Amino acid sequence: MNNVTRTAVPASPAQLLADAKRPTHTPAGLVGDTPVLWIGEPFTVAGRGFWAKLEGHNPGGIKDRTALHMVRAALGRGQLLPGARIVESTSGTLGLGLALAGAAYGHPVTVVTDPGMEPLMTGLLSAYGAEVEVTDTPHPTGGWQQARRHRVEEILTRDPDAWCPDQYNNPDNVAAYAPLAHELVAQLGRIDTLVVSVGTGGHSAGVASVLRGFFPRLRVVGVDTTGSTIFGQPASPRLMRGLGSSIYPGNVAYGLFDEVHWVAAPEAVWAARRLARDHYATGGWSVGAVALVARWLSRTLPAEDRIVAVFPDGPQRYVGTVFNDAYCHEQRILGHLPADEPDEIDHPGDRVVTRWTRCTTVTNPLATTTEKRPVKQNLAEATR
Repeated sequence: MNNVTRTAVPASPAQLLADAKRPTHTPAGLVGDTPVLWIGEPFTVAGRGFWAKLEGHNPGGIKDRTALHMVRAALGRGQLLPGARIVESTSGTLGLGLALAGAAYGHPVTVVTDPGMEPLMTGLLSAYGAEVEVTDTPHPTGGWQQARRHRVEEILTRDPDAWCPDQYNNPDNVAAYAPLAHELVAQLGRIDTLVVSVGTGGHSAGVASVLRGFFPRLRVVGVDTTGSTIFGQPASPRLMRGLGSSIYPGNVAYGLFDEVHWVAAPEAVWAARRLARDHYATGGWSVGAVALVARWLSRTLPAEDRIVAVFPDGPQRYVGTVFNDAYCHEQRILGHLPADEPDEIDHPGDRVVTRWTRCTTVTNPLATTTEKRPVKQNLAEATR
């Protein structure tokens, strides 16, 4: 006799929608309520692991949140006129978010980028209706980021009605991530350690400041890339996109961080590829770097410590870079097994780091020479 498996039928059809997203009339409604996934062995040691917030489940990635929020806020204040052009500098993910916001609110979008943007990303932005302008020469001190910002200024001069969100210094970029923090609290209940990549400073400041209000003893671990100036290292050419900076974004809230880790491109590639093979859920440069640090923390912190790592996007845009063997061989970043432990420095200015390195002294590199101290500024100071 065959065994029959019986499926419980909800008492009310409404129960079928209890855990589902509601129908939406605008693409903006697709953003948020992203899942959290447990990352354990074999990526981590047996019995240890961390939770990953999968922001790649947004249509374009984590920056969909800030693009929509910055546009809504500017419309509400009258800074962005109805139908006016939106212009911004980006390495890619924010461009997707702004294209989404433009579609949702009826604005043309111009994205200013550089030759390092992946062809797939350029194609997607064009498909979504964004105009893509590519700078051809890096700024002598500010690199590609400063060159892109100069091009934005030129476009704004030509079109006085156009509006630039200025993601690097706009406090709305920070405020946009409060819902992400609230989602984490609802999903996990308690969080002891937050691991976040740092680029413009928006999601690190926005998520960490809200979570620290719930959990005053929260440990906040920032993840940067080698060659980035954000935490006091000198600028050098950077292969990785999405984290790091060659300028000093005003939204970086230095006082929120307990420690910072710099990760090199080969180490991030190893982690991203290992995640893909072992756990299916993965992403690009930022995801690999964040996962590498969270993996180490899960082994070295007490077993009961609840660690959350924010994965800013998924793997799709990186099929020609992180997940492309020919590209990785050409760049000599494939097959480099990271060390079991990060290197350590006492102060960000001690020496130039070229591999995964940890520092528990977090300082503001723009502090004057008479203020050689760790910066413990509040969020309001960090976003002015």
